[in-house]
Amino acid sequence: MTKKTRNILIVVAIALAVVWALWATFGSNDGVSQKDLSYKVIDSTMTTVDFAVTKAPEATARCAVKAMDESFAVVGWKVVTIEPNGKDVGSENGRTRTIRADLRTDTLAVTGIVENCWIVK
Repeated sequence: MTKKTRNILIVVAIALAVVWALWATFGSNDGVSQKDLSYKVIDSTMTTVDFAVTKAPEATARCAVKAMDESFAVVGWKVVTIEPNGKDVGSENGRTRTIRADLRTDTLAVTGIVENCWIVK
């Protein structure tokens, strides 16, 4: 491989890395974020998950919430819809709301988390 070819490959690799970093930072953000707050295993058939969702007050979001057992197998799963709300709901002028999801489970869970949230268009 010539020195010129090697330099071209290095420049292309750096450019691809920059494009990927920009996409990972800005391109995958669809205007909603979530944060796990707590979970409570009620019994072998029910787990609750509390989480905060930050989005535009006028937007509708959906969040996938799951409960897992000790081997990280999913034992309960649910999609929760967060409707638009006024600026007086929650905090940050209506941008952040706390949500509680009740999940029916097949067996005893040991944890509950929000997998992902997205804006419904």
